[in-house]
Amino acid sequence: MNPQTAHSATIAPVNRITPVRPDGVDRTVSVAPMMGWTDRHDRYFLRLISPNALLYTVMITTGALIYGKKLHVLDYSPEEHPIALQLGGSEPKDLATCAKIAAEYGYDEINLNCGCPSDRVQRGQFGACLMASPALVADCIDAMKQAVDIPVTVKTRIGIDEQDSYQFLLDFVGPIAEKGCRTFIIHARKAWLNGLSPAENRTIPPLKWETAYRLKQDFPQLEIILNGGIKTTAQINDALQHLDGVMVGREAYQNPYFLAQVERDVFGTTDVRSRRGVVDALMPYVEKNLQNGTPLKDISRHILGLFQGMGGARRWRQILSSEAYKPAAGMDVIRAALAAVDDGGS
Repeated sequence: MNPQTAHSATIAPVNRITPVRPDGVDRTVSVAPMMGWTDRHDRYFLRLISPNALLYTVMITTGALIYGKKLHVLDYSPEEHPIALQLGGSEPKDLATCAKIAAEYGYDEINLNCGCPSDRVQRGQFGACLMASPALVADCIDAMKQAVDIPVTVKTRIGIDEQDSYQFLLDFVGPIAEKGCRTFIIHARKAWLNGLSPAENRTIPPLKWETAYRLKQDFPQLEIILNGGIKTTAQINDALQHLDGVMVGREAYQNPYFLAQVERDVFGTTDVRSRRGVVDALMPYVEKNLQNGTPLKDISRHILGLFQGMGGARRWRQILSSEAYKPAAGMDVIRAALAAVDDGGS
C-alpha cells in the first residue's frame, strides 16, 4: 500500500517496528509546531481530544526570550503535558540559555527548528538555512545538551534548494547525531529558500517519505519521526511499520477531532470524548480565561473545525467567527454555536 494515498479506515495497529525511545518520551504521534496556530489555548483544546499525542509550541526565537524578555510566551497549563518547546536560533550560547529557561518551566523536550524557510527566519540565519551548516547545528545541540537534562531534538527538511541529495541529508544528520542528538523529526520535503512562500513550501516540494524510511534504515539507533502530508490513521499505522513516530500538522488543526480517531486507531484508546464532551470539558477553561481578560476569539478560533463533516458545522463556524470577535463576547456565544449543531450527540 502506498502510504501517501492510503484511505482512511479504522484499523488495528499491526507490524510496527519496535520504536527507539532514547529518552522515554512517547513520540508515536505528535502535533507539529505551527506558527499562529499551536498556542497554549489550542494545545489545551487538543489535549482534551487526545491524551497521548505529544504537543509542540509554536517556534519561539532565542531573541524573544533573551532580548525581548517575552517569557510569558512560555506559559502553559499543566494539563498540556507532554509538551515540547520549539526554539529558533543559531547561537549555541543563546540556545543553551533558552534551554535552561525551558527546563525551569518544566517542558518535556526542546526542539531546534532547522526546517522553517520563511524570509524572517532566514534573516536571522536559522531555520531551514541551518541545513547548510551541520557543524554549527552540532555545536548548538552540544551546548543545549550540556545545559539541560531534558531531551534535545531536531526538526529538519530533507534538503534545501538544489542541495537535496540523500548524501546531503546524511552529512547533516551525522555530525549532529555524534553530539548526542538521538531524535530527528523529518519533514519529508525539501525547502526552497528563495522563490516559494512558507505556505507554498508546505505543499509544492514533493513529499518523499521513502527518504525518512531510508534514514531510519541507515541510522537504526536514532529515533526518526515522519512529518508532512499525514491525513489518515491508515497512513500513520503504515508509517509506523518503518519509523518510530509520526508528526501531524494541518490535519490536526483544521480537523481537530481527527485526533480522536488517532486515539482509537493508533493508541487503542477506548474511552474517547465525544465532540460535545470536548466542548463541555473546555467550558471551565474558557470561563477562567475570560475572567482573566482573555478575549473569547483567542480561544474560539482554534475550535472552528471541531464539528467538521457534521450537521450544523457551517453554522457552528459562522456563529463563532462572527460573534466571538465582539468585545463583550462570552460563554453564551459558544452555547449558541453548540445549539446549532446537529451531530446526534457525538
